[in-house]
Amino acid sequence: MTPAGPEYRWLLPSAVVAPELPGDRSDRSRPRRTVRDWVVDTLAFVCAAAIGLLATDAMKTPGYSEAVQAIDLLAGALASCTVWLRRRWPVGLASGLVVVTIAEPVASGALLVALFSLAVHRPLKPAVAVVGAAAVLSSVLQPFVRPDPHTGVLANAVTGTVMILLVMGWGMLVRARRQLVAALRERAVRAEEEAALRAEHAQRLAREAIAREMHDVLAHRLTLLSVHAGALEFRPDAPPAEVARAAGVIRDSAHEALQDLRQIIGVLRSPDEGAEDRPQPTLATLDALMAESREAGMKVTLDSRIGDPATVPAATGRNAYRIAQEALTNARKHAPGAEVAVTVTGRPGDGLTVEVRNPAPVGDVPEVPGSGQGLIGLTERATLAGGRLEHGPTPGGGFEVRAWLPWAS
Repeated sequence: MTPAGPEYRWLLPSAVVAPELPGDRSDRSRPRRTVRDWVVDTLAFVCAAAIGLLATDAMKTPGYSEAVQAIDLLAGALASCTVWLRRRWPVGLASGLVVVTIAEPVASGALLVALFSLAVHRPLKPAVAVVGAAAVLSSVLQPFVRPDPHTGVLANAVTGTVMILLVMGWGMLVRARRQLVAALRERAVRAEEEAALRAEHAQRLAREAIAREMHDVLAHRLTLLSVHAGALEFRPDAPPAEVARAAGVIRDSAHEALQDLRQIIGVLRSPDEGAEDRPQPTLATLDALMAESREAGMKVTLDSRIGDPATVPAATGRNAYRIAQEALTNARKHAPGAEVAVTVTGRPGDGLTVEVRNPAPVGDVPEVPGSGQGLIGLTERATLAGGRLEHGPTPGGGFEVRAWLPWAS
């Protein structure tokens, strides 16, 4: 069963658990009295005393003795003073006044105040319902015990019953209004918290998307630069033609990386204006990626079995391009000189599959620094697109990256 304590109330819908009002708290958690509490309690005392005085005047008859009058005044004063305790013991106070009012009509004012406070500060439970029913019964019995000389028994009983029902109904209306205000305030606070969480989540997703895009765009260029710079470092005696070729690749890679970085920074500075100029590769540009890799000295073969690449949705083609680009970058880092095979298959309804395989590298592999986030980013990209990505070593010591992306029919 779901707990409904204060620490678990947020687990239940607002229609099931009403907001907790200040009067619902236990005595141990009751806050200190405020100025408003003193003002309200004073007004309640004045009302109870005024109604009690009116009842005392109404009960006077030519044979009304001073002793009875003194007893009535004392009972009315004590009953009026008890309204100061209605917040601490609402049920007990109302129950006691119900009994007292049968014999002392001067306590009617205090009873009405106690019933009103009971209806405001306590939910309509069996105990409250029993107290209300007992109050109605006492209003019926009171005219027989202490008849009013100015009105009949029936009129007195009906008047008392109507007053009790009106006070109880008014109290329940006030309680319902307070609960509504508390619920609206709680929903407003919760809505602000949820809006802040959504904004924080959106910012985090935006940062991750920017980081992933920067990695995909720049890693390819910078890896070319690093590999050829490392080759020049490990082969200082290389032929001049090879050195010139490597230097050209380094220059072109640095230039392209700088251009890509400028485009990304432009998008970050003014996303609305730079979004149209942002590079968005598709599967149709995969041939250009293969050509660029071959010019950099890689051995790459492309086996595309999808027919016209333009039929592939732009988002799916862009994800496939980024996966192939990152896989080629990793192969260039960790298996230089090895022949890399890129296979693209699929059709509408079955999805698009991208496979990038390379055999084990030959000879020593120069150490190329890396962030280690490339394959993690590819897995996130494929998952966000509704696909999946698998990678790992092959039996011959090589490495394989296999991704499946949805392709709607």
